[in-house]
Order: sequence, then C-alpha cells, then structure tokens
Amino acid sequence: MAKSLEQIWAKREPNRDAVNEHKKRMLEETRAHRLRELREDQAMTQVALAERLHITQASISKFERGDLDSARIDTLRKYIDAIGGKLLVEVELGNERIQIA
Repeated sequence: MAKSLEQIWAKREPNRDAVNEHKKRMLEETRAHRLRELREDQAMTQVALAERLHITQASISKFERGDLDSARIDTLRKYIDAIGGKLLVEVELGNERIQIA
C-alpha cells in the first residue's frame, strides 16, 4: 500500500542542527533588518553613515545583511551612536542578566 506524503513526513526526524542553524540565520537577518530600519528612520544613507564612522559603505551593508559575527563592539557602538541610540551589552548566566557595557 502506498504511503501519503503526510505519512512519510510524519516519520521523518528533523535535522536539529539544520533547524538551529536556520533559526540563527533568521534571527540575524531580523536584527539586521531592524538596524537598517533604525538608520532609515534617521533619514541617513549607508554612505553618510559610513563616512561618519570612517568605514566603508560595504561594511554598513554587511551589518545590515546580518553579518554581525565579525563586527567589533566598538564599531557597533559607533553605528548605534551615529543613529542616535545607545548600545547596551548584556551577559546572561542562568537566570541572571548582567549589563557589561
């Protein structure tokens, strides 16, 4: 007897590593999209922001596409300062959150 697609999918185990990687990528893209929205809310272009930070427009573009893993904290702080915000850095240990910057 032939199985339906639903029956085949129901028996298939999800690849947790792939699921977690996809979640991570989606979260990075969401955060990056928010950075772009915040910059645009200040009527600032990528070029203008890059000039203000003394970095390349390509670097700004990388941030806004979600490539924040390689970003230095001081660069992110300058980015946020330039659009009128304040960067806060927290550490979460168990149930405790500690602001370190």
